[in-house]
Amino acid sequence: MIFLIYFVIAISALVAYFIYSNTTFWRNRGIPQDPPHPFYGNMIGFRKNRIVHNILEEYYNKYRKAGHPFVGFNFLHKRSAFLMDIELAKNVLIKDFSNFADRGQFYNTRDDPLTGHLFNLDGPRWKEMRQRLSPTFTSGKMKFMFPTVIKVSEEFVNVMFEEVPAKSGGAIIEIKELMARFTTDVIGTCAFGIECNTLRTPDTDFRKMGSKVFTDLRHGNLLTAFEISFPKLASALRMRMVPDDVHEFFMRLVEETMAYREKEKIKRNDFMEMLIEMKQKGSYTLENGDVVKGLQIGELAAQVFVFYLAGFETSSSTMSYCLYELSQHTDIQDKVREDINKVLQQHDGKVTYESIKAMRYLDQVISETLRLYTIVPFLERKALKDYVVPGHPKYVIPKGTQVIIPAAAYHRDEDFYPDPNTFDPERFSAEQVANRDSVEWLPFGDGPRNCVGMRFGQMQTRIGLAQLIKNFKFSVCDKTDLPLVYNPKSFVLGTIGGIFVRAERV
Repeated sequence: MIFLIYFVIAISALVAYFIYSNTTFWRNRGIPQDPPHPFYGNMIGFRKNRIVHNILEEYYNKYRKAGHPFVGFNFLHKRSAFLMDIELAKNVLIKDFSNFADRGQFYNTRDDPLTGHLFNLDGPRWKEMRQRLSPTFTSGKMKFMFPTVIKVSEEFVNVMFEEVPAKSGGAIIEIKELMARFTTDVIGTCAFGIECNTLRTPDTDFRKMGSKVFTDLRHGNLLTAFEISFPKLASALRMRMVPDDVHEFFMRLVEETMAYREKEKIKRNDFMEMLIEMKQKGSYTLENGDVVKGLQIGELAAQVFVFYLAGFETSSSTMSYCLYELSQHTDIQDKVREDINKVLQQHDGKVTYESIKAMRYLDQVISETLRLYTIVPFLERKALKDYVVPGHPKYVIPKGTQVIIPAAAYHRDEDFYPDPNTFDPERFSAEQVANRDSVEWLPFGDGPRNCVGMRFGQMQTRIGLAQLIKNFKFSVCDKTDLPLVYNPKSFVLGTIGGIFVRAERV
């Protein structure tokens, strides 16, 4: 009994020492930091009553004018350098990328294979996977997938015509769910070769599983915080993060799809086909002698998993927020519609790969939406070696430290974007973009670890919005939330409830 008491006292003392050293780390080095909470760190309100965007933006604004290249920050128990200086952010993302190539997030390929996707992977395995997946998202592959996306978008328009009567006044529609159903069908077809038909049958497993990933936790808040704060230890302890039903659904889907294609010798120029080729190729040796390992089914499933999640959620949310803003700014909406129709007239009235690329003002509107509604609020990197900030010898980012680049806060910095809370697509005219540093706009990241599927996401977003704006007018109604109410339990920017607008046929 006495031994047990001593053991509990010893463990309590170690925990107390860890919390003390972790919460005083930056202060002891002369780096400014708000006093961290013993459990939440500087993320007070996380998953309770504040969205991550607001937490980080408030912190950024507090120190924005103080002249520090970075300040201290505790993301729960993960000690972090919070970058204030845009030049330092550029160094981390691009110039000194070799020292910040890892993200340092949780993944456990042995027990939780779906976490071993490109977004999470670090080290040589990330580099290998990036090189293998990049060819899937070239302009040539986008052109090949284009007709598939067009086919889904035409069905989307048909569904909208059924929802919106021809009579005056149109109909009040909930756009968030509609956009998610559209992008789910696009990704299901392009990634799996499966006709999901979510547009007409919303209650599909595809849709349900996709929704759960961003809000549901496998564990409670305490264990999830442990996995986020100590990813390597959590992996060593064989912890998992993906809920069982989500894991089983995607693993079964990938296994069955691959087995069917291999048996029937079905060839499609899509994401799944490339993964099958990787599996069949096995291990091989490069000219420099490096051995590239073959991919196991779990690794392949992880890449499909992240392609699906990133493709449906980010694009559907962007489209929803874009229509929400255009409903409030009908003058901008009219200008976009005029631009779309003008371009289509120059391309025989057809929505083609070239005509979509030529819709410059639509692209400006989407870029401004991504600035104002940044889906993923921050970029994360990890220092592989001690890093002395150029010109600031006192400011050292120690090896193993997380680096937070608060993209959503940069996007609302009045020094970069005057009157930042106003929706103004002119910020992304060719002239203004040319005069702006690339790291001042980071919805897709920057540098070698930018979003590999950026072209695909932009393509389906442009197609979906062009088809809708061409055929329908959108305006606010009594059910439109002004402003929107966001869900603090979502890891990305998501609303509580739907986004309602009035739609009328053009």
